[in-house]
Amino acid sequence: MKILKIEFQNINSLKGTHEIDFSKAPFTVSSLFAITGPTGSGKSTILDVIALALFNRVPRMPGNRTISKADIEKFGAVLTRNHKEAFAKITFETNSGHYTSKWSISTARTGNLRDYEMEITDLSSGRLFDLKKSEVPSKNEELIGLSYEQFIKAVLLAQGEFAQLLKAEKKERGELLEKITGTGIYRQLGIRAFQKFKQVNAEIEDRQRDINLLQNDLLEDEAVEQLTKDLAEKSAACAPLEKEVEKLKKNLDLKKNIEEHKKQVSEKEKLKHSADNQLQQFLDQYQNKIEKHEQVQVFAEDLRSWQNLDKTCKEIKEELAAQARNEKENEQNISSCLEKIRAFLKTEPETEKIEDSLQEFSRNVRNLQQQRKDKLNKFDTLKDQFHFEVREVPFKLNGDLDSEEQKLKEMKAAREESLEELREQLKDLNLEDPETEKDRLQQAVQLGRRAQQQASGIEMLSGDIEKAKKEEQDLLPQIEGLPKKIEELSKTSEAVRKDLKIFQLQRENEIITANLEDLRHQLHSGEPCPLCGAKEHPYASGLPPKNDQLQDQIAEAQNNLDRLERAITGYKTSLGHYRKQLAEIQKHLSEKQPQLEAQKRDFEDKFSKINPLGENWELFCSHREQKLQLLEKFEKEKRRLSAIIAGVKIIPEIKEVVSQGKQIKTQLDELYQGNNIDTDCLNLQKSWTGFQHQSKSLKILAEELNRKLERRSGELKLLENSLQPKLTEIDCREIKEALERLMPENAFTELRKKREQLTSQKEQIEASLKTLREQFRNLKNKDVEETEEELTQKLSAAKKQLEELGEECEELRYKQRIHTSCLTKIAAIEKDLAGAKKGIRRWKLLDELIGDSKGNRFNDFAQDLSLSQLLAHANSRLKDLSDRYIIDKPEKDEDDSLVAIDEHMGGQRRSVKTLSGGETFLLSLSMALALSDLASRNVEINSLFIDEGFGTLDPETLDQTLDTLEKLQAESSKTIGVISHVDSLKERIATQIRLTRNGQGYSSLEIVG
Repeated sequence: MKILKIEFQNINSLKGTHEIDFSKAPFTVSSLFAITGPTGSGKSTILDVIALALFNRVPRMPGNRTISKADIEKFGAVLTRNHKEAFAKITFETNSGHYTSKWSISTARTGNLRDYEMEITDLSSGRLFDLKKSEVPSKNEELIGLSYEQFIKAVLLAQGEFAQLLKAEKKERGELLEKITGTGIYRQLGIRAFQKFKQVNAEIEDRQRDINLLQNDLLEDEAVEQLTKDLAEKSAACAPLEKEVEKLKKNLDLKKNIEEHKKQVSEKEKLKHSADNQLQQFLDQYQNKIEKHEQVQVFAEDLRSWQNLDKTCKEIKEELAAQARNEKENEQNISSCLEKIRAFLKTEPETEKIEDSLQEFSRNVRNLQQQRKDKLNKFDTLKDQFHFEVREVPFKLNGDLDSEEQKLKEMKAAREESLEELREQLKDLNLEDPETEKDRLQQAVQLGRRAQQQASGIEMLSGDIEKAKKEEQDLLPQIEGLPKKIEELSKTSEAVRKDLKIFQLQRENEIITANLEDLRHQLHSGEPCPLCGAKEHPYASGLPPKNDQLQDQIAEAQNNLDRLERAITGYKTSLGHYRKQLAEIQKHLSEKQPQLEAQKRDFEDKFSKINPLGENWELFCSHREQKLQLLEKFEKEKRRLSAIIAGVKIIPEIKEVVSQGKQIKTQLDELYQGNNIDTDCLNLQKSWTGFQHQSKSLKILAEELNRKLERRSGELKLLENSLQPKLTEIDCREIKEALERLMPENAFTELRKKREQLTSQKEQIEASLKTLREQFRNLKNKDVEETEEELTQKLSAAKKQLEELGEECEELRYKQRIHTSCLTKIAAIEKDLAGAKKGIRRWKLLDELIGDSKGNRFNDFAQDLSLSQLLAHANSRLKDLSDRYIIDKPEKDEDDSLVAIDEHMGGQRRSVKTLSGGETFLLSLSMALALSDLASRNVEINSLFIDEGFGTLDPETLDQTLDTLEKLQAESSKTIGVISHVDSLKERIATQIRLTRNGQGYSSLEIVG
């Protein structure tokens, strides 16, 4: 993977649009470049742009998570202050092709941030990948072959973390290595192995405790044998007692059964008596009625037919009476409708031509209405035309045309007078060509405002120069005095350093000449001797005094030397800062003074001609703006006067149309005052036609009813003649009497069913009574001599004896069941345990190998392997940087920090803590490059960025390091960026991305080479 181009806009302090194209000069000439600039100028922002465009993440963002608009608003990150949009765009090359990945964000009209957008484009086809924005980082991982964490480690090398790793103790080194390599999974695996074994082993221990509890409930073998014997004896004794109890129960049940049958016989006899009474009452009440119905039932159909015909004839007569009333009402309606038509037409129309008269009247009214509508339309047209003409004047027609015409004439006179006044005020302008005059005045105002603005800028620049001169005068005394102070402190520091060296030599001499007296000084009463182990020390007393003052003198001298060096460093830093500040001020003055002179000359050339008298620029502009306003007012008044004149011409036409409309309305009101002539005529026409049609229909219906009545009356007479002989046979005088005897069919059916039901019920009761009497006699023959009380007493005694034996047996059986249940449960648990113990062997083995509660065991093992692999790659890289050192892990008797094997000193092993800053940098750089090799071992990485750390190198080592980087770049065709502010490094690397701060929190970017 190789980065070809970086493009971005408004990211952090880098305002505006920027482009870094690695496929163009100067990067094509030298692929080793430096990113330089002061602290806070935006060097790391370039690295942020890369991560943002590819993964929507920034290494410096808290939580190292994907960025949302909420993060941008909360932390004020990514988007440049006071700007509304930003983007980050990366063009990169992989084995699969060339691609562009873009991240962007913008602000809505409401002022709120929109959500970010991301996209990937395949440059070979120009096709945009069809992806959601959340899917773009994953697609970039697929195209590059590295995750975000791997990409950061492989491309962005922060050697500072490895400087900590070199000097860290074992425990801290493991944590740092875990963080740098992202291998925290091994710690989690160790914890999970420990927790899993603890969980499954706890279940087995719980089951074993269950077995122990169950074994406590088991009986001894002798107790089980005795329990079985006692249970058999007591069970045998229960059998005769159970037979005796059963026999007594049967005898008692027999006596109860006899008594129950006696009661049932008595109840059935009562039911039989009740059934006889119910049947007799029914026959007395309904028998005669049923017999009469059965007499007429033979010709019941003819009777019902006669009844229906008689009812039909009566209904037809009622309809005829109603028909006569309707005919009379229809005649009245026709007469009323004719009167309405005469009043509506205001004439006496002929009855046969009423419809024609109504249609002709409707046409006349519609003609008048159309004429009135035309006049109204013309009035509206003239009114709209009037309002259009006078749109420049706030004037509306409200009804009184004469007074409004007078108002317009007065307004016309007022406008003419106002125009004359404006002409007098604008007499120095050509009012025949106002547009040209307006353009001339506007140009003068624009030039005046520009001159006013430029004059203000010149004034501000002058103030800025004066301020810089004052700051220069304030800095000069500081710069002149500080070197003297530094020189004085340096002399004092040198003297203290000499004293310290003398004290240290004295101390070394004491150590070299140390003898038995030193060991005697270390003996304390009650503590064992390190040589013989005795707790009594007769030679510990009478010691010569020990010189501890020398150590205090060394400490005091060292503190004084540190204090002096800090003071010297502080003064040097301040002097460098003041000199740099003075250089910046002098550079600022050298730039701004020529700029001020140039601005003054430019101002004189541009604006002296338009204001030769030197009038105040604000008054100059205001005077011409007033002229512009008067000229616009003149044009507006002129337009209003033209509008008023046009309106005055239209009002007479409106008055004429209104007069004609009133005449037409008078004619129309005399003829018709309704709302809808067509509807009124149609309603009257429908009413007249409807009443005529109704009259004809009523006559036809009356004739039909008379014919129907005549037919039904004949049928009724014939039926009466056929029924008369049948009525005589049953001694019935007329048909109505026969109809009275005839019951409804459903009523007759109900009575018949009721009679049959009562008869059947009586027969069933008699049969049941006979059966009960027979059963009672049989039961009486089986009865025993003992009374019920005697049987009850015997049964109670036998039951009591049987219950006592049963309770004893049940208690024995319960003990037997408990014992058997415990044996069964123990067998089942032991079977489960055998399988469970077999199943957790792997978890036990895994816990023994890698498990512990904090995951340290497996993590330490994995990090040790990672460290070995990392050191192997680092030493390979270190050969190119220096042939003196090899990095190795510490041995058991050495310090916990990593070891540097010094090949120039015969392979002497030294703690990395004893190395100089430059040597430490070389080792940490080699480890950072090694991590990049590990992270990208399956992917070719052709773009590297190396962070700060070059400031600790001496010139020779710096040259050697840069030679190595150039060699690495040449051999691998990698593009390598070095982030630094070291001046010598800037001079050595010609190709640079140079960042400078511009003030107000913004920075600018420049590519040089």
